[in-house]
Amino acid sequence: MTMARVEVDRDRCEGHGRCEMSAPEIYRLDDDGELEILLSEVGPDQRPGAEAGVLACPVAALRLSP
Repeated sequence: MTMARVEVDRDRCEGHGRCEMSAPEIYRLDDDGELEILLSEVGPDQRPGAEAGVLACPVAALRLSP
């Protein structure tokens, strides 16, 4: 089973929340609008959600590392 690491560039993240809307089991904005990564490593079952969050980000602040 190959795991992928979910990473956020905090300097780029503007707190739009589109990642959270795409995959709330992986991404969450806290009360201050800061992104929390709930699953820093995802397996094959969670990968589609993680990828959806990456693609939804309008400022390209997220990425998956193999």
